[in-house]
Amino acid sequence: MALRFVTPQTRKRNQVVAIDLGERFSKAVHLQRKGEVFSLLNFVIQDAPIYEKQMSPGPLGDHLKALHGALNQSPRQVSLAVGAADALLRQAEMPLVPVDDLRMMLKFNAKNYLQQDLPDYQFDCFILASSVVAAKSDLPKQNQKCKALVGGARRQFIQDLQTAVKAAGLTTDHIVPGLIGLPNAFELAQPEAFLNESVALVDIGFKHTSVSILRQGEVNLTRVVPFGGDKLTAGLAENLGVPYAEAERLKHAAGEDVQPLLQSLLAPLGQDLRASINFFEHQHDKTISHVFLSGGAARSDFLSQSLQSELMAPCQAWNPASFLALELAPQKRAELEASASQLAVAIGAAIAAF
Repeated sequence: MALRFVTPQTRKRNQVVAIDLGERFSKAVHLQRKGEVFSLLNFVIQDAPIYEKQMSPGPLGDHLKALHGALNQSPRQVSLAVGAADALLRQAEMPLVPVDDLRMMLKFNAKNYLQQDLPDYQFDCFILASSVVAAKSDLPKQNQKCKALVGGARRQFIQDLQTAVKAAGLTTDHIVPGLIGLPNAFELAQPEAFLNESVALVDIGFKHTSVSILRQGEVNLTRVVPFGGDKLTAGLAENLGVPYAEAERLKHAAGEDVQPLLQSLLAPLGQDLRASINFFEHQHDKTISHVFLSGGAARSDFLSQSLQSELMAPCQAWNPASFLALELAPQKRAELEASASQLAVAIGAAIAAF
């Protein structure tokens, strides 16, 4: 599934660098493809220099340069995955016409298809195959409809990203919504569940949590909730009267003394996710078989168990690197065991770039 804001070069690549611009941490991966085998050559996770507000092209360029340098001798073309605060992803019913025409329709009349005025946005579309097969052939072609995933971001934001990439001495290969990364990586890491089940992919970030519901290999619903790991940490700090750094440690340790408080802080997220799941299940008469968790918070067994109680569906962390051949130094292999859940978006963005 390759939804992009920047048109890729026509030459196919055998190596790709993808960077997930997170709100607290940025994650970069260097992947190689040989035939059907994907290899992880390197990865890096670094603090984002400014995570309370959008970075300007100057500091962002320095940040990208540092990330790329930490990957060591990687290609200078980079794919960027942008977060839920900066890029939208929605499903829309649209005329069954070429993608170039869909982009033009959205440019001039986004409200008609997305129920929202989005001036100065740049769009791309991915037509869902099942909707094409289901199109009624007895209707005139101009009246046939399809379902499409629509990605969009402000044109100025895209231009700022490209300016930052250039300032870093790099070139822009693709820019993709981060929400696309999750199903891309999940398809290869969990192929049976991807093709045969209805599942929810929940990625818990610093400020936002995204949920993508897949039904037998297609994205049926995406939603972003303004709740992330920061809200849990800040809530612990406020209620316990401890510094933020100590609250972060307590959150990850999840000792019995803080579990009731963590559970109450987590409840609003569980309720929002349950509402999204209920909506999907009622619309499609399908039951979500599993909830797969990613993001830094997914490493917490307590968090998984708490969400499972709220969502009434099995919840588990998944490893987006499980399908990759690892060409990493021993130290990096050890780091990957602890960090893999944070790399889902970056890995998925890289897959889209091959």
